[in-house]
Amino acid sequence: MQSILTDFYTIQSTERTDNGNFTARIILNKDHDIFKGHFPGNPVTPGVCMMQIVKELTEECTGSQLFLKSASNVKFMAIINPFETPELTLQLDITEHEQDIKVKNVTAFGETIALKMSVHYQKLTS
Repeated sequence: MQSILTDFYTIQSTERTDNGNFTARIILNKDHDIFKGHFPGNPVTPGVCMMQIVKELTEECTGSQLFLKSASNVKFMAIINPFETPELTLQLDITEHEQDIKVKNVTAFGETIALKMSVHYQKLTS
């Protein structure tokens, strides 16, 4: 799967947990051009980029190309500064049913929860 966030983050690991969910560990690239404009002198990871990372990790875990159908309960709870907290842990609770994939995500750095959301994807067919 091709990332549209080229060089924005690096996947350190993805693991399937005992209950069938996934845990991914990533490191943000603090030198990426996005952070030069968002915001100069005070870099903040854009929420849309975090949503794209969740989509790309879900594609990686399911082996499917996905289209975002809806997102609900999207809560940004802490600022993700790539210089201060570049290492993120993403919990992905993935439920698949035919062409639909639902994901409950919690993204954190250390003990701090930065993002919680529920998303509904549809598998793309060739």
